[in-house]
Amino acid sequence: MSVLSVYHQNRPEQPLKVLTHHDDIAATLAEAGVRLERLDARAALDADAGPDEVLLAYRPQIDRLQAERDFASADVLRVTGNDRQQNELRARFLEEHRHAEDEVRFIVAGRGLFSLRFGELVYAVLCEKGDLLTVPAGIRHWLDMGEHPHLVAIRLFRNSEGWSAEFTGDDIASRFPRLED
Repeated sequence: MSVLSVYHQNRPEQPLKVLTHHDDIAATLAEAGVRLERLDARAALDADAGPDEVLLAYRPQIDRLQAERDFASADVLRVTGNDRQQNELRARFLEEHRHAEDEVRFIVAGRGLFSLRFGELVYAVLCEKGDLLTVPAGIRHWLDMGEHPHLVAIRLFRNSEGWSAEFTGDDIASRFPRLED
């Protein structure tokens, strides 16, 4: 179940509101220009499926999104508790950053806590299997996958070179709640 917690940036200990109904979450995020949609994520995948297998299994959804939104490429972010580099990846994504293009993530397994900063508000949205999150270019954000991560996400890009981030150097992410395992 997706969950949205909205905080004031100076009060990370107490959310201003918490939403658990998908339509309410999507409507609240839409007010900030963020899209949250539900897609079919029922493709049968082995627990250790590699990127090519994931992309093949979700080719219909990827093709539709590429046609609708002019994406040039797609890749797979796969971080599980068995990944030797999980601590490095978690640390990198936990730093506040932004992108020059929209960030589009389709969660096909597991979950991740995406925190988005809009002025003085922080929207922490827990995305799970089937969620498609589109964060507009330039929005400051960070991602937590938890201490024992399990996240498989298809990332879509207009830039054929893939993921590129500008880190802000702000330590705001360290003050906010993390994803509980």
